[in-house]
Amino acid sequence: MKLISSPAKAWEEISMEEDRRKVFMAFVYPMIGLCGLSVFVGSLLTNGWGGPQSFQIAMTNCCAVAVALFGGYFLAAYAINEMGTRMFGLHSNMPLTQQFAGYALVVSFLLQIVTGLLLDFRIIAWLLQFYIVYVVWEGVPILMGVEEKQRLKYTLLSSVLLILCPAVIQIVFNRLTAILN
Repeated sequence: MKLISSPAKAWEEISMEEDRRKVFMAFVYPMIGLCGLSVFVGSLLTNGWGGPQSFQIAMTNCCAVAVALFGGYFLAAYAINEMGTRMFGLHSNMPLTQQFAGYALVVSFLLQIVTGLLLDFRIIAWLLQFYIVYVVWEGVPILMGVEEKQRLKYTLLSSVLLILCPAVIQIVFNRLTAILN
């Protein structure tokens, strides 16, 4: 919650963590599970509880969100790491980039939990998704060590990757599911 309310202070605390891989078990995986669960429950509430068709739709929606967030997280982290080394002259540090991407996705995780249960908030969620830019803006100099003159460019590119990677994977997953059905 601190990343949402005061990102600068939260990034300071995160930068003090010695184990960069702690983000997986302590944050990313539980949040993906909560997102999947909220989508599953929301889908059952929307489509009703009767019959195997409702359960199948709920499971498919749950899987789409889980795959999108899981794959999007790793794809975004990889792309941010490559971008940092090639465009900004940073040293390749995948654990640090994964930590950065995992915590920066807090906005996406929370919005997915809310929209999973309350489908009517999707338009508002798309607008609020751009709060990730501010969260990333605050974390870039503290955690990633990007110079001030490159901060805006790094922030915008990282934010685009963090927003688009899960969205693109979810679109592809949903299309493949529709084709295979």
